Amino acid sequence: MRHRVSILAMVLLLPLLVALGGAGQPVKKQEPLVLKSEQLPFQTKEFYVAEVMDERPNTKAVAMLVPAATPTGAPQPVDFQGGSITAIKKYIKESFGHNPKARPIIMRLKEYQVVEKPAAGGRAEGQIQISAAFEVQREGKRLHLFNYKSGARYARPVNSITVVEPTLRKTLSESLRYLTGWIDKEAAHNEKLAREIKVDFEDHRVHLDDDTLFYDPNRPLRWSDFQGGSRLSQNFAASVFPGLSNDIQSTVENGVIHIKVNTKPYILRSLSKVLPDARNEYALNHEQRHFDILKLVSEHYKQRLRPEKLTLEDYESIIKYQYLEALWEMDRLQKAYDGETNHGLNRAAQEKWNQKIDQELRDLKVKQ
Repeated sequence: MRHRVSILAMVLLLPLLVALGGAGQPVKKQEPLVLKSEQLPFQTKEFYVAEVMDERPNTKAVAMLVPAATPTGAPQPVDFQGGSITAIKKYIKESFGHNPKARPIIMRLKEYQVVEKPAAGGRAEGQIQISAAFEVQREGKRLHLFNYKSGARYARPVNSITVVEPTLRKTLSESLRYLTGWIDKEAAHNEKLAREIKVDFEDHRVHLDDDTLFYDPNRPLRWSDFQGGSRLSQNFAASVFPGLSNDIQSTVENGVIHIKVNTKPYILRSLSKVLPDARNEYALNHEQRHFDILKLVSEHYKQRLRPEKLTLEDYESIIKYQYLEALWEMDRLQKAYDGETNHGLNRAAQEKWNQKIDQELRDLKVKQ
């Protein structure tokens, strides 16, 4: 009786084994796609692709292909040989110019994949999407240039994938074509693509009104400039109120940022005062030195705006900060001058300041 049970169990088990064995052969895995290098018909001297950053949601597959064995089944993941990002970098390096002396461009790849779906007549339809952000690397920072997005479609027999790699390659090369055209067009005047700074200085001496007197080494102060009356505080004999302003203009030409700095050391006649009996050469010299000190501050400001002290990334902020530094220096020096000379009453100290100021004006070639 036990023997019969054992035989029955074997008989029942046999159909199960047969059923499992007839479930079908494993689907053959699609071989990786080979991204072929080529000599692209567009080249440039303006930039090179320094880096490709893979920021795609799916970094493991560049394609989801309908398998030939089961054309109605789910698309199967397929990647480039060696991995997507490695293949893309190799393609760009071998197909596109690489001049490390040009502008380094970063390609941040956001999307790059073809997704297929089954179609009638034993065919598959594929849709490719590519999107990327392009940046320029400058002075250790990356500046965003533009976002790119494009796509393509194709149809193929399920038993032939020959159209897949050329379409993927064309989509990638078109992104490089667009990048080339954009930079070639923008390189001359786009500030983000500038590679050099030049600074030109101009001393403002044009008098647009009767109240403002701008510094001119050939036109010293006159008592006629003191038009604010004779009401002075603290028993001063005379006073001037110097100020410093500047105009900044920047343009980009042929990849160079040209900064024009127009400095304006000035006094206002309406705020300049003198007592009637204080109009003598010594008192006028003391007030002139206030004006001279302002000019020195202006020259120091220029020195801090030399191209080697500016950065392409942040030159505007540097100029603004240095202008504040000039105002602080002006206040500090004017107070030191009046303090040491006791507002001109200490003649020995006044003479030292006269010599000191004249020497620096000569060193800076403001005066002969």
